[in-house]
Amino acid sequence: MTDAFVPLLVAVPLLGAVLAVAAGLVSERGPPAIAAVVLVAQTGLAGWIGSQALLNGDLSNGVGGFVAPYGIELVVDGLSAVVVTLVAVVSLAVLGYAVRDDPGGAAFYAAYLLLVTGLTGMSVTGDVFNLYVFLEISGLATYALVASAGTGRSAVSALKYLLFGTVAASLYLLGVGYALVATGTLNMADLAVELARVGYDSPLVLASFGFVVVGLATKTALFPLHTWQPDAYNDSPDSVSALISALVSTVAAYALLRLVYTVYTPAFFDAVPVARDAIVVFACLSIVVGSVLAVAQSEVKRMLAYSSVSQYGLVVVGLAIGTRAALFGAVVHLVGHAIMKGGLFVAAGAVDDLTGARTVEEYAGLADRFPVLGGASAVLMLAMVGVPPAVGFAGKWYIALGAVRAGTWPVAAVIFVSTLLTLAYFAILVERMFVAPASASVRAATDGGSERLGGPAAPPRSLLALIVGAAAVAVVLGFAVTGLETALDPTLDTLLSP
Repeated sequence: MTDAFVPLLVAVPLLGAVLAVAAGLVSERGPPAIAAVVLVAQTGLAGWIGSQALLNGDLSNGVGGFVAPYGIELVVDGLSAVVVTLVAVVSLAVLGYAVRDDPGGAAFYAAYLLLVTGLTGMSVTGDVFNLYVFLEISGLATYALVASAGTGRSAVSALKYLLFGTVAASLYLLGVGYALVATGTLNMADLAVELARVGYDSPLVLASFGFVVVGLATKTALFPLHTWQPDAYNDSPDSVSALISALVSTVAAYALLRLVYTVYTPAFFDAVPVARDAIVVFACLSIVVGSVLAVAQSEVKRMLAYSSVSQYGLVVVGLAIGTRAALFGAVVHLVGHAIMKGGLFVAAGAVDDLTGARTVEEYAGLADRFPVLGGASAVLMLAMVGVPPAVGFAGKWYIALGAVRAGTWPVAAVIFVSTLLTLAYFAILVERMFVAPASASVRAATDGGSERLGGPAAPPRSLLALIVGAAAVAVVLGFAVTGLETALDPTLDTLLSP
């Protein structure tokens, strides 16, 4: 019975986008109200359907009554249940910040809900072409949200993102085309059977795999395909930075994991070991270079953006290693990174609103003047480094453990080096906040000398609650990892089965 409700995960935010536009014709307050109601409903629906999938097994629905593999199938298993719930919860949480950020206009909220539609569809679709459709929906919505800042820089960043995103989606579509020519089907489960029958060493299958991986790696922002990301994160409105940093590349990385293990299956890596080696090298380069570039940044949002390049490299190296521990670590780090990085971008936006501080040096003395904001931000930074018991430690631990068990010691060494580099750039920021004398920006905001603020500033309670909540979740998730592993055991068994 629950299967019948799976299409609502996509239909609810899509209908909400249409209603947001209609509401904008009546009242300026209509679109944010519609978005709030829709996302509350989406969160409840995702939580209910996700819990049913985790407790009772996979859910599947053939859209329109057309049976797979000829119809479009929507599937919710343990892994997609986690991702769908993550998308809904983060979107709802960041919406409160977006309303405060006051982007204005029904178009913003329509694009916001279309992004949720695309990301949710990518999470639950069981059809590779349908995944392309949702990839394009989420991409177009993201380009519009980045440009919604209304500045020249945001317009250029959105255009750059559009160019990279279009190429990435086109490469993915080429991969789908090769798979279709080789097998005659687009359904993921059917493709897994047919690709094995055709043979993994077939030129069509190899080309399909290469195009799909490069296309989704670009969307994930792995080095050297990452150059769209820092500008998009830095130049978009603060609320948009928080949303896309938490979800867009996260769902792209999930899609990569899903296709590698559901469509090509672990047997592909056994038959073509050079493919696994290439992805491991690709991901390790992203881990190291992303960390080095983050250390070199002076602007906080750019530092966080380059940090994401490194962190997504960790996720991809986990899925490439392919042991049970590494794959579970990739899932944990994927979810944990979304919470931690989203919280850090909200904190960066709050600091910018309060003090105008955007660089590491301008953060000096922040924790002394805004102790709760500074303390919660520090917790998120240390969680990202991998300080136990936070979720950042759990994800890295499982990936490193999987690497050691697989005998890939160089990968474990790369993870260790990247952790030191992550500590380096976050330690500098924490030192500025807690030890250094207050910067001119911070003093102006707290002493009443800021013309921009017109008097002493205080962080809005709603934003503080959001940042403190993200920090708390990052710590609590670290303790909940064992329970998550138990819940995901059936899904992991399925993904890792030959």
